[in-house]
Amino acid sequence: MFDSFEVVPAVDVQDGEAVQLVGGERGTETRYGDPVDAAEGWVDEGAETLHLVDLDGAFEGERQNADAIDAIVDAVDVDVQVGGGIRTADEARELLDRGVDRVILGTAAVENPELVEEISEDYPDGVLVGLDAKDGEVVVSGWTEGTGLDPAEAAERYQDLGAAGILFTDVDVEGTEDGVRTDVVERVVDAVDIPVVASGGVATVRDIIDLRDAGAAAVVVGTALYEGAFTLGSAMDALDDS
Repeated sequence: MFDSFEVVPAVDVQDGEAVQLVGGERGTETRYGDPVDAAEGWVDEGAETLHLVDLDGAFEGERQNADAIDAIVDAVDVDVQVGGGIRTADEARELLDRGVDRVILGTAAVENPELVEEISEDYPDGVLVGLDAKDGEVVVSGWTEGTGLDPAEAAERYQDLGAAGILFTDVDVEGTEDGVRTDVVERVVDAVDIPVVASGGVATVRDIIDLRDAGAAAVVVGTALYEGAFTLGSAMDALDDS
């Protein structure tokens, strides 16, 4: 999935615009304009993978920004992973067939774990299970509903079902730029043998290095990049030097 550790810029889409939320809460968004422009900008800066999320789809349970996501996929020539509102095997297959490298299943994977197995049989590298944790519990439906699941235990279960990787988001620090919590990431990394992509709380290049050292295969970064806390290039240079 990742030949080496990567910094993956996020392009979260709400109402057709690139946005970033704080703590996953609707109404906290900062808007950053056209999502295709954002995506192309990150590729120009050296991104090898993009993380695309239909936020409206995540909240509503049905893809809402498909046109914007499709436009990004058509515009860039790097790996893309797409989540938000994907609820059926047919929706996942449609995205994978049109050139998306990985689909992110969050709520759908929790509600129907067999869906992971079903898609993975045809696309063994195509499913990234999104485990979003709030107060130590996996949450779904746009981070609004608790499940009672422990993230590390859930990760192990989805590995057994054929997931190619785990996207672990620490919702408590998502979008806050307050820094990462490597201990919660390490619990998930230690539970599985498949790649774990970390997300949430990155404020500095040091946070990125710490997540790599905690065993993550990649890190998704949103607000810190959009707000200019550091550049994608400087983060990549620091990783090379550390």
